Amino acid sequence: MNRKISLTERAYQRLRDDLLTCRLAPGDRINIKEVADDLGFSLGAVREALARLTSEGFVSTDDSRGFRATPISIADMIDLIGVRSQIEGQCLRRAIEKGGLDWESAIVSAAHRLARTPVYAEVDAKRLNDDYAVAHSAFHQALVAACDSIWLRRMRDWLYAQSERYRYLTVPLARVQRDVTREHDELVKAVLARDADRAVALLEEHLMATARILIDREGGSSDAVPAPQQAGLRALGAGGLD
Repeated sequence: MNRKISLTERAYQRLRDDLLTCRLAPGDRINIKEVADDLGFSLGAVREALARLTSEGFVSTDDSRGFRATPISIADMIDLIGVRSQIEGQCLRRAIEKGGLDWESAIVSAAHRLARTPVYAEVDAKRLNDDYAVAHSAFHQALVAACDSIWLRRMRDWLYAQSERYRYLTVPLARVQRDVTREHDELVKAVLARDADRAVALLEEHLMATARILIDREGGSSDAVPAPQQAGLRALGAGGLD
């Protein structure tokens, strides 16, 4: 039983990573047997992993009961980031109200680790560093950790995971378009000053910067974008603005 759980978890983590990084591009059909053969997992483990990913919104089913990577679009991204801004903003307000010294210390520590972690992978300067992705997640989690609503935090966590697919697409496009470290620093300063209005406004601006990069991408060259992100950007454009 433990072996089965372990295989299912490994299949889930691998598939989730492929979805987030667009190695499985939005809209791509997912063949269970091909995935099982490629990853060396059992059919059952892959099915269970896909069922979990479906419940989380990363995978969808079609009329033939097959699986596809959930499509993305400009409209979906704007809606998602807008809702995330609202929910995460509420979490941040409550965290600022309830958080103590330990909470503040954890934020400073998470921000320091994030600032010292390279954004891009050492072996591929166009690919997001996995350690940075972990540090980034930990930083945003630290900001809202003192929120006293379990349900708000659960919704925030789910929305964060969904928005990661879009954020990954900005990695090769955002190198000269934004200073993320400065954005994080300003956010930390507002939080530690207990200025909830400014902190929430900065958070919203920080999240919407991702949307603007993808909306504006057609105005510049994407020649340097790696193949996985290219597939994701094509899928994003195919979704249109409706």
